[in-house]
Amino acid sequence: MEMADVVFREMQEEYLVAVRDIYLHYVLHTTATFHARPLTREDMREIVFFENEKYKTFVIFREEELCGYVLLTQHKKREAYDTTAEVTVYLKPDCIGVGLGSLGLQHLEEYARKQGIHVLVATICGENEKSIHLVERNGYFRCAHYKEVGLKFGQYLDIVGYQKILA
Repeated sequence: MEMADVVFREMQEEYLVAVRDIYLHYVLHTTATFHARPLTREDMREIVFFENEKYKTFVIFREEELCGYVLLTQHKKREAYDTTAEVTVYLKPDCIGVGLGSLGLQHLEEYARKQGIHVLVATICGENEKSIHLVERNGYFRCAHYKEVGLKFGQYLDIVGYQKILA
């Protein structure tokens, strides 16, 4: 896929319903997120808009279709973590497997460098093989494995942590 076919736009209020719809698919049908109930618009607003300008959500468009979104968020609220951020990627199910996730991560990495971020982390459900493959393909390495820390759909779920040190 050509980068020219894909446009990243900073999250705006006008995209909130579409972004929430994408996220609700994962909430209701997958273990990709540990939210277990549908989110309101206000809940979603809190997830994708940030007070600190360092952190942003970008919406992914391919040929004018909103295909997903990526987030660069604060890792922890302590000063020593200010050069570490978390990355998250959510795509419409029919937009998976065409390279948008990798382009999204690359976009976040470029933005993170401009913000003085040194380390990126990704927190992924242990059974989410597509996301695990995505981050591994993009140079992230596994640095943590927490067993049975989440409970969704009646099953205990592991969390795996990945990180990438930006040069």
